[in-house]
Amino acid sequence: MSRYLLAIDQGTTNSRAILFNPEGRLLAQHEMPLNQMFPHNGWVEQNPEEMFTNTVTCCHKALKKIHASPHDIAAIGISNQRETTIIWDRTTGEPVYPAIVWQDRRTDALCKKISASAIQTKIQEKTGLVTDPYFSATKIMWILDNVPGAREKALQGDLAFGTVDTFLIWKLTDGKSHVTDATNASRTLLFNIQTQQWDPELLAAFDIPAGLLPKVLDCTADFGDTEKTFFGKKIPIAGVAGDQQAALVGQTCFHPGMIKATYGTGGFILMNTGEDIVHSRHGLLSTVACRLSGKVTYGLEGSIFCAGATVKWLRDTLKMITTAADTERLAYSVPDTGGVHLIPAFTGLGAPYWDPNARGALLGLTRNSSIAHIARAALEAVAFQSRDLLDAMRADSALQNETLRVDGGMVENNWLLQFLADTLNLEVQRPECIETSALGAAWLAALQIGLFQSPEEIAEICKMNAVFSPHMGDHQRKMLYAGWKKAVAQVSAF
Repeated sequence: MSRYLLAIDQGTTNSRAILFNPEGRLLAQHEMPLNQMFPHNGWVEQNPEEMFTNTVTCCHKALKKIHASPHDIAAIGISNQRETTIIWDRTTGEPVYPAIVWQDRRTDALCKKISASAIQTKIQEKTGLVTDPYFSATKIMWILDNVPGAREKALQGDLAFGTVDTFLIWKLTDGKSHVTDATNASRTLLFNIQTQQWDPELLAAFDIPAGLLPKVLDCTADFGDTEKTFFGKKIPIAGVAGDQQAALVGQTCFHPGMIKATYGTGGFILMNTGEDIVHSRHGLLSTVACRLSGKVTYGLEGSIFCAGATVKWLRDTLKMITTAADTERLAYSVPDTGGVHLIPAFTGLGAPYWDPNARGALLGLTRNSSIAHIARAALEAVAFQSRDLLDAMRADSALQNETLRVDGGMVENNWLLQFLADTLNLEVQRPECIETSALGAAWLAALQIGLFQSPEEIAEICKMNAVFSPHMGDHQRKMLYAGWKKAVAQVSAF
């Protein structure tokens, strides 16, 4: 009898495979770094073939760690970095260009041109998104218009587009499945989240042939079976969601008003808004949170472009720290930042500012400023940006919330979570398994194959590891946040 659920978690900086038992206990994992390329200022690319080969390798190595066989796997779930755009040849399976990563800003001028046109209002109404280089549509346009022969081949039906999930499924099924799920589709600027269909008017506006696009399925569905050559047997791919929506499932945020925040390379806060689309007036995104058995649950989302990426910059570029964990020790070592603010706008600012031209800055430096002050300022920036997003959510939605569930690599930092609770004036809950994107993908697969009959059954077994309650006084909270807003205003003026 198959005993395990295999989650493929293809992130921005790592490929990862994790084995869970049906109760959500992490049994084994293996990860490999995923290279990024920066050919020009603001451009971010990756090798799709590296994503795939890393994924298969990680799966085998995770199995080997517990001496398990592919025959022990009941099903596969996939969570993935969203918006990242890949176009490949349907015959050869070869990408026509490197993957253009969600962080990439090369289409900024094109987005501004579209935003100034009459179609902008319809884009926002139909997709719940803003026209920004973050999303897939203008990335597709760029590839079709800049790779010789690509547009002609696309019009002839010879090319296929997909986000990372679609490309991995295509490769794992040896080209038999060209599919995605509703959460990933909802991040392309081409999917109408009301009708749950690719929108002909939007395809025309972005000049994208419909024949490029994958079929859109529920998050729990038959996405195809892996080709026998990869694992020695066919394994059903039964659950798929974009990483942030998968984390919402992994955090069992199944009821309207529940919120999760993921702190990885970027930071993402997602609120379950139930059956209603909440159109933001404060720069947030309306998106598909999940689609099960044809029923859509919507979400309200805000993104922080650089969270863990800021710590990585301190470690790898500036060499200020040796490991990411050093930031916790350094933050505890000083009573405050000494007036230092680090604005991590390395690729612009996301919601609620949506300022692609903003750039990172260190402000308030004096001769007394130390590495500890800068490290603490980097962590504080994550909390302040979270406050930006949560305030916008509270303004947009009448839904009440008293807790925030957190996950991702950064949440191992206890100092950060306490400062987050103080800044937001909310209880912050950390689950036992912080790999909730992978866990959510595994649970989606478990739902599809009948190991669970409903999301409520999953919620009953969700356990917390630690809870952080706010202790900061209102005056200090307001003063610190006011300092952050003043610093951001200076960066946006560059």
